[in-house]
Amino acid sequence: MNTLLTALAAAGPLAAGWSVHTVWMRRRLHTARRDPLTGLRTRDGFTRRATALLKDPRAVVVLADVDHFKQINDRFGHAAGDALLKATADRLAHYVGRHGIAGRLGGDEFAAVVIDNHGTAADLLAVLHGVLARPGDGLDPAVQTTVSLGWVRAEDHPGEDLSGLLRRADEAMYAAKQGRAGVRRAGLGRLFATWSGRRAGRRGSGADTARGVAA
Repeated sequence: MNTLLTALAAAGPLAAGWSVHTVWMRRRLHTARRDPLTGLRTRDGFTRRATALLKDPRAVVVLADVDHFKQINDRFGHAAGDALLKATADRLAHYVGRHGIAGRLGGDEFAAVVIDNHGTAADLLAVLHGVLARPGDGLDPAVQTTVSLGWVRAEDHPGEDLSGLLRRADEAMYAAKQGRAGVRRAGLGRLFATWSGRRAGRRGSGADTARGVAA
């Protein structure tokens, strides 16, 4: 009996240490999947959650890109640019809510997946486009720009994975940017033609004008 008690007593600190280590590892993993500037999921964390959401055919994939972001950095400095990205991220996260997912893919490019329960994605994204164009709280009103949005419904392309849907949303987003339309829905036909990884509509892409179907 004494031997058993001694063994349990010796194992106590080890078990406690392992618990602390486990919590620490989980926090490190959580941090690694969060963008330090915006608090949104990084590409890896976003991909995991977004892939799960795409099992629902009502899922909508959105790609957002800040317009003229380099000019903001050049004119007002990187701190202002970072503040603009943070404001954009906060508003996008508010839009997707607890049941969707938003992520920063890199630079000034963001992505989101939401479940369109009521078939109102086009209207809600039009509202979001206006919200994203507002000056950030506490920022110089001059530090503002628009955000181009491209989106696609998962049910329009059954069996297509997240990567393919993001490409479609990317083409629609670039079409919106080129046409100054603000928001563009991806077409229902084949994926827009690209060449050497360029979006349709860019020089050298083999297509003079980016195409898309307006929402």
